[in-house]
Amino acid sequence: MSSRLPRILAIMGSGETAPTMVTPHREIVARLGDPTPRAVLLDTPYGFQENASEITQRAIEYFSHRVQLTIEPAGFLGPLAPDQTERTPIAEARALSRLRTAGFVFAGPGSPSYALSVWKGSPVPEALSAKLAEGGAVVFSSAAALTLGRFSVPVYEIYKVGQPVHWLDGLDLMKAAGFEGSCVVIPHYDNAEGGTHDTHFCYLGERRLSAMEAMLPDDAWVLGIDEHTVLVVDLEARTVVVSGRGGLTVRRRGASQVFAAGQRLELDALLAAARGDATRARASEPARAAAGAGAAEAEKAPGQRSPLLAEVARLEQAFESAIAGRKASEAAEAILTLDRAIAEWSADTLQTDEPDRARAILYSLVQRLGEAAAGGLRDPRELLAPLVENLITLRGELRAARAFELADRVRDRLIAARIELRDTPGGTVWELRE
Repeated sequence: MSSRLPRILAIMGSGETAPTMVTPHREIVARLGDPTPRAVLLDTPYGFQENASEITQRAIEYFSHRVQLTIEPAGFLGPLAPDQTERTPIAEARALSRLRTAGFVFAGPGSPSYALSVWKGSPVPEALSAKLAEGGAVVFSSAAALTLGRFSVPVYEIYKVGQPVHWLDGLDLMKAAGFEGSCVVIPHYDNAEGGTHDTHFCYLGERRLSAMEAMLPDDAWVLGIDEHTVLVVDLEARTVVVSGRGGLTVRRRGASQVFAAGQRLELDALLAAARGDATRARASEPARAAAGAGAAEAEKAPGQRSPLLAEVARLEQAFESAIAGRKASEAAEAILTLDRAIAEWSADTLQTDEPDRARAILYSLVQRLGEAAAGGLRDPRELLAPLVENLITLRGELRAARAFELADRVRDRLIAARIELRDTPGGTVWELRE
């Protein structure tokens, strides 16, 4: 591993293989200074899933097609991997070799608990620490991001299984990256999928997170990263950049400091916020103080919580406008654009019902376009104008010839066809009644 590579730690709140994170991935690769770095997908977090190979393939295609980066799976799947051949000592040695020689290491979806159970006691933590110390980019998101801190949230066990709140021992790679204290990384920080119940803070909600904070040592603090947001730390320059759709929150015992996307600050300023020294944090770079940990979420428009559904809403409105304006080509374009958006999001490994909801709306728009086409989308005035104008001319000629009875019969026939005439000083005008 060449020490000439910059040392970069990037943490994504979600959307690691979504359109929203294409630019951040490309920028991280560009910062390595090598257009074709060896890139490795650390596939452990989802290694136990029956569709592990499918998730791997989707990630490979995403990086290849969208990021223009060839990435290879490490093959470090763990003891519960569906493919038994991946559990041999030789396969694990090969996986560690790939990891050690990679310039770009990415890990994302799955279960933090499973990942930790496989990585603890293995050479993986040491290899990642070495990469942060010697050079390379470590990009962790979602489930993998949860493992970075001194302690880790067992999301599924608490949120889905109903176990009492508790912490797991994390990899503590944040300390290896120069972060002080007992840092806890929480992605999906602004999650709002619950609707009627609180799913902020990676599905914990305020009540559970407060209870869990009380269980932490005095030097503990939370680094919260909103969905579709990335924190990029340059460990050489000791600078921090926040980008994406949300923000970064430093929380300590319920008190929060929020740094909006677009913020660039010194790592020392971030650590000052972690110590509760908000003055030093603001002095380094303007930050938004939050009275509560959910303040950033409260400021967002509802559509911003889901980039995909926000795009669906925008295109649905464009379709509505096109139909109202009888513009068939624009209505069709809105449908085709929506179809392309769904295809672009198909690589996203976050398993939600959003793609299904988007497809349901797509199908409804196709159905509505068919119904509109059956009734005719062209303005009927355009179709009737040649006939009506000729009949109006004929009526005028009959009136000029004083054939008033025949002229009135022409007018009455037009009225029967829902076409109303109005004689004005400038001539006769007509309207089609709905």
